[in-house]
Amino acid sequence: MMQSLWCCIIRKMDLEARSLQPNVKAVLLAKLREYKSDLNNLKSEHKRLASANSNQAARDDLLESGMADAMSVSANQRGRLMMSTERLNESSDRIKESRRTMLETEELGVSILQDLHQQRQSLLHANDTVFLLLKVPYRLHLLTGKFEGKDERKRLMRKGGRKNK
Repeated sequence: MMQSLWCCIIRKMDLEARSLQPNVKAVLLAKLREYKSDLNNLKSEHKRLASANSNQAARDDLLESGMADAMSVSANQRGRLMMSTERLNESSDRIKESRRTMLETEELGVSILQDLHQQRQSLLHANDTVFLLLKVPYRLHLLTGKFEGKDERKRLMRKGGRKNK
């Protein structure tokens, strides 16, 4: 916008200088050529700086977006890492609780097996005692039977001896 204004002013000056007397005209046209040259140099410089600024701005935009992306990625990774750490801690807690439950169950099982062993020993002892007690009457019967048999024989002998007499 500014460039076209300066170009327009220089054109008007050129038209005016051409309409003046030849001795003034030559000096003014030389100055106008100088102004045009300066204006063209300024245009070139402006384009170069604008291009550099736009490149720098584009570079800055890329870097800023890259930094924002990196920060976003970093925040995202940090969030995932925190979630993973939390899940790992929860899993560790569950493993510890399971281990504690397993040890309690093992202790209970050992206690039950010891009780069963003691009950087995008691039952075996009771069985032996009952067997011994059952043997006693049988032996007594045998013994008394033998004695009864002797008594019976003696009685029969006495009866038989009486009959014979």
